[in-house]
Amino acid sequence: MSSRLLRLFAGLVLFGVSLALMVRADIGLGPWDVFHQGVAQRIGLSIGLVVNLTAIVVLLLWIPLRQRPGIGTVANVVVVGLVTDGTLWLLPDLDALAPRIALLVAGILANAVATGLYVGAGLGPGPRDGLMTGLAARGHSIRLVRTLIELTVLVIGWLLGGSVGVGTIVYALAIGPLVGVFLPLLTVAPRPVVNGEAA
Repeated sequence: MSSRLLRLFAGLVLFGVSLALMVRADIGLGPWDVFHQGVAQRIGLSIGLVVNLTAIVVLLLWIPLRQRPGIGTVANVVVVGLVTDGTLWLLPDLDALAPRIALLVAGILANAVATGLYVGAGLGPGPRDGLMTGLAARGHSIRLVRTLIELTVLVIGWLLGGSVGVGTIVYALAIGPLVGVFLPLLTVAPRPVVNGEAA
């Protein structure tokens, strides 16, 4: 369990860092983060706080779907937004395009590794992932559910002023294949069962 917890929290911290890197790149964010940024700008809160508040609201949507949160789900609600705000406080704004592109690439790679770590720990999905899997369990295609949810939050975030750009397209095209590479590498193998008990 200690190894899985270490992977979980390493993944959640890295996820928060990755979001901050993409925000500072200012070339476009992933769909959910366009939404988070748009809401943050409209209501005057930090993007990290909006990430956490959105996670709480999404978690409430689990109730009618009969989804059960795990340790990782609860930790996700708290850790990601705090780390995002802390990293943004440390990172300066950048004007030159080259370092911003480097931040975007680093952010997308870090996001994929982070996803592999915290999902691979097997201690509960993030609130947004759980919403998608919960809806899919009602007989809908996971790809369709994910596409509809992410298009919805992307459009709302864009209308609220969130950053949509080349980075949004690069993220959309790259994140699936990258997670497909890192998730198997970082998933904790189930413990063997001996005489009815985990070894």
